[in-house]
Amino acid sequence: MSQVSHWKDRLAVVEDTMRSISQESDPQELVRSYGERIQQLMPIDRRLSLSRRDLKHPEFRITRSTTWEQRVNPWSEKDKLPLLRGGILADACYRNETTLIDDLQVSATDPAFEYLEGFHSLLAIPMFDNGESLNAVILLQRAKAAFDPEQIPDLVWRSNLFGRATGTLVLKSQLEAAYKELDRELKSVAQLQRALLPAELPKIPRLEITAYYQPASRAGGDYYDFFELPEGKWGFFIGDVSGHGTPAAVMMAVTHCMAHTHPGPASPPGAVLEYLNRHLATRYTNRIEAFVTAFYGVYDPQSRKLVYASAGHNPPRVKRCAAGVVISLDKSGGLPLGVMEDAEYNESSFYLQFDDQIVLYTDGITETHNAKNEQFGESRIDDVLSKCGLDSAELMRNLLTAVDEFANGVPPHDDRTVIVLRAT
Repeated sequence: MSQVSHWKDRLAVVEDTMRSISQESDPQELVRSYGERIQQLMPIDRRLSLSRRDLKHPEFRITRSTTWEQRVNPWSEKDKLPLLRGGILADACYRNETTLIDDLQVSATDPAFEYLEGFHSLLAIPMFDNGESLNAVILLQRAKAAFDPEQIPDLVWRSNLFGRATGTLVLKSQLEAAYKELDRELKSVAQLQRALLPAELPKIPRLEITAYYQPASRAGGDYYDFFELPEGKWGFFIGDVSGHGTPAAVMMAVTHCMAHTHPGPASPPGAVLEYLNRHLATRYTNRIEAFVTAFYGVYDPQSRKLVYASAGHNPPRVKRCAAGVVISLDKSGGLPLGVMEDAEYNESSFYLQFDDQIVLYTDGITETHNAKNEQFGESRIDDVLSKCGLDSAELMRNLLTAVDEFANGVPPHDDRTVIVLRAT
């Protein structure tokens, strides 16, 4: 009966220990809890914690002491910790095994004399990390032979259990801090990227314009822009950098910069794409294995003529409401920007008619997936275009609603950008 009671008592202690560990989220509080439990197991006159992490023999730091009036955080305030060299504690810290001294004799020249003076029993418990005792707990008693050897195994496993749990909480805290810092940086990148997009849409005669931009993550690689050109003409650009996140956003910013620093008078669309391609291929994309698909059109409101060129981009869809047909602006094509330095881009032209609806988009729209892994595709864009008599804002709302309903909760895996134009 006494044996049953004994193992039940031990089991209750183990369960209580594990319960306490599982409930704690603060490493410092977990260390405090460890000290209390050790004190319950056996009276300890003084307790020290040592660390040799990132140090070489015989250096070590004292990370905690029950004599300190103020508690120091050893993870964030390492510069406040005593750094000692050699002596009894250095031997114990670097030994990689439990050390028991029943008759401790400390020289006044020992670097840790102030911590060890007056004590005659020392138990050094190694705290293992990746197979090495990078840390150690030092338990001290004033009496000689004060430690019961039968209790030492329990002390060792319990100390290491708390040590591993504390390390996990520290790592969790560090990861959370790193994530917050990364999130702040991504927010800054996203804010910068959005600042590169048009602050407001231009007022172009005989043309309604609505635009939509939504990155899949904090920052993305989609880009659209408008350029006021001589003779009342307007250029509009839509592009998609390969990849996602910060690298794509940086390449998007590079493309924006080059598009806005194109030298000389207004050039035809093909020449503009060749200029962008040449500079991207020679200085940027060949180093990071990226490319940019792009569509650039120059529109003359007076004649309603649109001259365009494409660099591997999704052809815009045009709904000619007067005839009830959908037209693809696919007469011009070429390699994505940044793939081949000497690539050429031919041009084509198209005359808009009253009430024509044009949708320019990136593949984040057509490649939107649903739970069945089906893609939204061009045909569903055409379905949205089937209804005429809508202004550009209504058409945009209908398209985005159709995309969301198709995805039915499946999160986007790519950036989404749409420009809707309507001839008036």
